[in-house]
Amino acid sequence: MRILAKPLVDHRVYTIALRKMGEFIEVFDRLAMPVLLETLGHPLGFHTSLVGPQNQFVHLWGYDSLADYEQRCRARDAHPDFPAYLAASEHLIVAQETRLIRSVALPRMQRTST
Repeated sequence: MRILAKPLVDHRVYTIALRKMGEFIEVFDRLAMPVLLETLGHPLGFHTSLVGPQNQFVHLWGYDSLADYEQRCRARDAHPDFPAYLAASEHLIVAQETRLIRSVALPRMQRTST
C-alpha cells in the first residue's frame, strides 16, 4: 500500500480534559468533520496518545504548499458551521499545539523500479 505524500503536514495535538476524550471525539466527528472534509479535504490520520503525555488527540492534514494551507484554513475559519464546533468543544480542549512540518525525501526510502 502506498501512502499519498504531501510536502507540508499540519500536525495538530489537542490535549483533552481528563475523562472527556469520548465526548470530544463525538463532538469532533459530528460538528467539525463535515466542515473539515469540505474545506481541508481528507485527513492523513487521527490518533490518540498511548505512551507519554496522556489525553491527547492528534490529527494530521496534508497540503501542497504554505499557500494551500493558508487558503484552506481561511475557508475552514469562514465556514458558517465552524463556530458551532468551536462552541461545543471549548470546554473539552485544555491545550492545542499546531506544527507545520515538511516532508524529507530519504534516498533509501525511494521506490526503485526493478
